[in-house]
Amino acid sequence: MMIGWDIGGAHLKAVQIDTAGIVQAASQVYCPLWRGLHELERAFDAILSTMQAKQHSITMTGELADFFESRHTGVVQIAQMARQKLGENIQFYAGKKGFVPLAQVAENSTQIASMNWFASVQFVAQNVQSALFLDIGSTTTDIALIGEAEPQILGFNDATRMQVDELVYTGVVRTPLMALAQKISFNGMLVNVAAEHFSTTADVYTLTGDLPLEENMSDTADGADKSIAACAKRIARMVGMECADAHIGTWRNLAYAFKYAQLNLIQQAVLRQVSRLEEARGLHIVGCGVGDFLAYELAQQLGFRYHSVIDFIAAKNTQVQEITAVCFPAFAVAQLGLQS
Repeated sequence: MMIGWDIGGAHLKAVQIDTAGIVQAASQVYCPLWRGLHELERAFDAILSTMQAKQHSITMTGELADFFESRHTGVVQIAQMARQKLGENIQFYAGKKGFVPLAQVAENSTQIASMNWFASVQFVAQNVQSALFLDIGSTTTDIALIGEAEPQILGFNDATRMQVDELVYTGVVRTPLMALAQKISFNGMLVNVAAEHFSTTADVYTLTGDLPLEENMSDTADGADKSIAACAKRIARMVGMECADAHIGTWRNLAYAFKYAQLNLIQQAVLRQVSRLEEARGLHIVGCGVGDFLAYELAQQLGFRYHSVIDFIAAKNTQVQEITAVCFPAFAVAQLGLQS
C-alpha cells in the first residue's frame, strides 16, 4: 500500500492505493494549520486511525500558513511532523526534481513548497494529449495547459503563477465575498459591496445548492452555523442589509450574482491561457476540486468539452472514487510515488 498526502493550510487529504494503483481509501480532514502544528498532528491521527501503509508520498501547501515565519520553515516543520507520524518510508514531491527523502527537504524547500498542483498536472498529462487542467478548490484555483502530453507551464512559484493567471486566489469555500466584486447586481440595481469579512463563498454555494455540507469544513465568517438561514444572514450583510429585510429567494438571487462574479474571474484567467494556443478548437477542460461544478459550467459557457478527473481514477467503489476526486493532488502524488 502507498498513501499520498496533500498537506494544505486548511485541509489534510490522503489517498491510499494498492500496487496496481487502485484506490482503496480516501479521506479529507479539516486542518486549520494557521492555529499551529497541533492541528496537523490531530488531522494525521484522524486519518491514520482508518488507513495505514508502508510507504508515503507527500506534497504540501501548508507552509503558507501564518503560523510559520517563512515558507522554508513551514516546509521543514511539516516534513518533521510527517516523519513523526508516518515513519521512515516517506518521500516528498519536489516538482520537476521528482521525489526527495527527508534528509534533502531543507535544501529543496523551494521546490517542495506549493507543488501539489504540479503533481496533479503531471498525472493528468500521462492520460491526455491536450487539455486545460482546472482545479477549483476551497481557497484557490489552479490553471494549467497540457500539450503533447506535457505540462505547458509558465510559472513554477506562486509569485509568477499569480502574475500569469495560472494561480488565481479564489475558491468555493473560504474566499471572502468582498474579493469577488466591488459592486454587485441586487434587486435590479448595481450596489456597492461591503469591504468586510461578513461572508464567504461557502455561503454562496450553500444557497445555490452547489456545495454539499460535507465539503464545507471551514469556519464561517461569523462563527455561526452553516444553515440556509445563517448563510442568508451573512450574505445580506454584504449589501448592508439584514436577512429579515427580504424573502429568502432574494438572498439566493444575490448568491447567484456572486457566483457569476467569481465565474467571470476564473473565466478571464482561463481565456488568458487559451489565448496562448494557435488553435483552441477541440480543447477540453479537465475539472478537479470541490469546485469542479464551476469548471463544468465554464466549459459549457466556452463551448469546450468537459472531463472530470474522476474519469482517471480507478477505485474499489464509486463512493471512494468520488472522495478521491476531491483529494486529487493526494491521489496524483500517490500514483507518481508508485512510479518513482
